[in-house]
Amino acid sequence: MAEYGYNVIYEQLAEGGYQVIVPALSGIVTYGRTLDEAREMARDAIVCHLRGLMRDGEEIPEDPFSDRPPIREELRISL
Repeated sequence: MAEYGYNVIYEQLAEGGYQVIVPALSGIVTYGRTLDEAREMARDAIVCHLRGLMRDGEEIPEDPFSDRPPIREELRISL
């Protein structure tokens, strides 16, 4: 059994809950009402995506940044 690591971005939404994206796996966008639920939804989405790639005989992409912590910053803009 192979193990893969992917950076996941959780965005807290104004209306509640968290939107989740996985930059290394284009097309994965999911949602959870809580951070724990969002994390589980992300795991499920990644597993389904990778299984689909395997079923279709496609290569499973590595996340080139999985061994580095993400950089997060707020840019303030004045107009």
